[in-house]
Amino acid sequence: MSCEHLTGAGTAPPEVTGYCPQCRAMGSEDWVHLRSCLTCGQVGCCDSSPHQHASAHFAQTGHPVIRSVQPGESWRWCYLDEEIG
Repeated sequence: MSCEHLTGAGTAPPEVTGYCPQCRAMGSEDWVHLRSCLTCGQVGCCDSSPHQHASAHFAQTGHPVIRSVQPGESWRWCYLDEEIG
């Protein structure tokens, strides 16, 4: 891994599992997959979802690394360097 954000990412546990809180708050159940911010633990839906809340969280906060919270997946993604780890 060449990305310093991936190697130095935190380990904040996801706030919730099983749903996107922002989608639920707006009355939507349309998320595809869930991602968790490794800086603060906020969970949001992926870019394949209509509302793309994980990417919106990055745009608002600058927290660079997310991880998949899908069962059986353990990858991480750095928005800044567009690198997976």
